[in-house]
Amino acid sequence: MLTTHLDRPTARAAVALANRAPSVHNSQPWRWRIGPSSVHLFADPDRALPLTDPEGRGLLVSCGAALHHLRVALLAAGLGGPVHRLPDPAHPRHLASIEPSPAEPTPDDLGLARAIETRRSDRRVFSTWPVPPEFLDDLVRAAAGEGAALVVLDPGRRWEAARLIERAAVEQALTPGLAQEVALWTGRARGAPDGVPAANVPGDGTAAVPVRHFAGREMDQSELGHEEADGTELAVLVTDGDTPEDRLRAGEALSAVLLRATATGLATDPISQPLEVEATRDRLAADCLPSGRHPQVLLRLGWAPVSATPVPATGRRPVDETIDPFDAPWA
Repeated sequence: MLTTHLDRPTARAAVALANRAPSVHNSQPWRWRIGPSSVHLFADPDRALPLTDPEGRGLLVSCGAALHHLRVALLAAGLGGPVHRLPDPAHPRHLASIEPSPAEPTPDDLGLARAIETRRSDRRVFSTWPVPPEFLDDLVRAAAGEGAALVVLDPGRRWEAARLIERAAVEQALTPGLAQEVALWTGRARGAPDGVPAANVPGDGTAAVPVRHFAGREMDQSELGHEEADGTELAVLVTDGDTPEDRLRAGEALSAVLLRATATGLATDPISQPLEVEATRDRLAADCLPSGRHPQVLLRLGWAPVSATPVPATGRRPVDETIDPFDAPWA
């Protein structure tokens, strides 16, 4: 397939949308380079979370989500093309390159691109309305299309997963320096270019699925949290392997599922905490998943209550601050 010349404004606009991808603590741990006919994604170790994410798993998943967002944005602009993941073993921070070529987006593709701007992580209690099985099946197909699998947990397994979140929180609370790292990235003011604003975290953390402890909690919790059950569906994004490419693809699948869910009106909340602690990650795999599957992201799905106020958008860095010159020296 022949590539096409990539004009800078189109590429820059696509990167701006890609930067809307979710990341652990909204750390945005990625950088980009734009060439004459290609776009390149790099990990940014300066924005890593060494205590929260000691193995760099969440960093790769976050970058994978940005990669899929970029693909969606380019396709909406009429550009497809092959993706080369981890193209250079000598430079492991070089995570992917895309060589765009002309492509015709479908209405569904355009709907996913619109969902980039409206997707939010909603940490509040969800409505009691059930998620229709056909909606969940659609999300399962979205994950499969990106080389991962979405395993929807049955009620008994949901309880086990919630307990593992609590156990991971205890383990992390005992890790020296981790509370300070979380405080550094959370409790931010509205409009901050990165990190989690206090306005995006419910003040009442009481829920069937625990909310990670952040430095600030200013969001009103749903009243359903006090008198009715949380209608959350819990699902786990899993891969057959656990290599860096598997984790990158898990991030792409996460993006695909989140955008598909957002386009259909569902509220979503990715949860990485039990995957950040080896013991709870292993327990989640052993107790809740088919043998041989590697959990990468836990995902809460449901319906926001009708009366719920919209979740405010979290900030993003200015796009030009995330783009390096194409011919800049390699790290």
